[in-house]
Amino acid sequence: MKSVNDLQVFESSAGAKVYQIPMDAFPGLKTFAYLVIHQNLTVLIDTGSGYGESNQQLIQGIQTAENLSGQRVRLEDITHILITHGHIDHIGGLVEVTSRTSALVGVHELDRRNITNYEERRGYILRRLEHYLIEAGVESERREYILGLYRFMKQLFQSVPVDFVYSDINMQLGDFKFLHVPGHCAGHVVIRLHDLLFCGDHILTDITPHQAPEELTPWTGLGHYLQSLDRLESWAPDVKLTLSGHNKVIEDLTHRTNEIKQMHKERLELVMDFFESPNTIFALSEDLFGSADGYDALLAIEEAGAHVEYLYQRGKLSLENYEEMENSFEPIPLNYKRQ
Repeated sequence: MKSVNDLQVFESSAGAKVYQIPMDAFPGLKTFAYLVIHQNLTVLIDTGSGYGESNQQLIQGIQTAENLSGQRVRLEDITHILITHGHIDHIGGLVEVTSRTSALVGVHELDRRNITNYEERRGYILRRLEHYLIEAGVESERREYILGLYRFMKQLFQSVPVDFVYSDINMQLGDFKFLHVPGHCAGHVVIRLHDLLFCGDHILTDITPHQAPEELTPWTGLGHYLQSLDRLESWAPDVKLTLSGHNKVIEDLTHRTNEIKQMHKERLELVMDFFESPNTIFALSEDLFGSADGYDALLAIEEAGAHVEYLYQRGKLSLENYEEMENSFEPIPLNYKRQ
């Protein structure tokens, strides 16, 4: 591994060259794309957000990789674009990239509509999100502010075609192998190339990957995420380095996975304690994360809701005001309590 002007270079056990390209996805959020050259394949894993200077930084990173490799590497030379998951900070650059290359775009089938029917999905999720925020106990003015931020963020992308889903190729492309790990995103995959693992947002250093309730999007939710952590255990012994979509390289995948499991276990215990008295998801989010501002407020409410949903599904929490809910035709704030 070596670093050149913030671009890091890795090599797999079988000689594949990997160039980690840093980009500013949004203010305060750095993300990585990975350019991989192996045999007859030139693969781009994720594309950044497409926001601000992200596209320019991606192209500059590819140019740096060309200089380092000593061979021609241009956008038009890329054979495949592999998406780890359908969140905008990983797919937003597709609009620019696909206009400049004929590379085949692949994604898991459960995230395909995030890319090909983006506008439709954005409108659908907005309706579900408004309902969810009411039930979470978010008052109307703050709710409208959060929904406005969501609309703005989600207008930064537009639908683009997808050429294949990973199940079409039996979860393998040459030496690239795919594993479905839903939770953080419905169609999230990790990609293994020899002894390297590209994990998107499934495993991160320093923080636990964001969780949202399955109520908003099927195949998300804390339950699916924890199961996916278990599913990845079979790959861990063969992985030397884990390259994530954000933050540092992970050298001990099993250790980091166990840390994340422990963090969620501790958070679930805090949630149980909080609901000794009836209260809302929004109140829980402020207790866990403080009074968050901007888009972070939505992330905090979703994270809190994912833990409440997990416990409620398993009979650990109940609804204190379920009779009021039954008698209302409109969504109302829901008060949860420890069972």
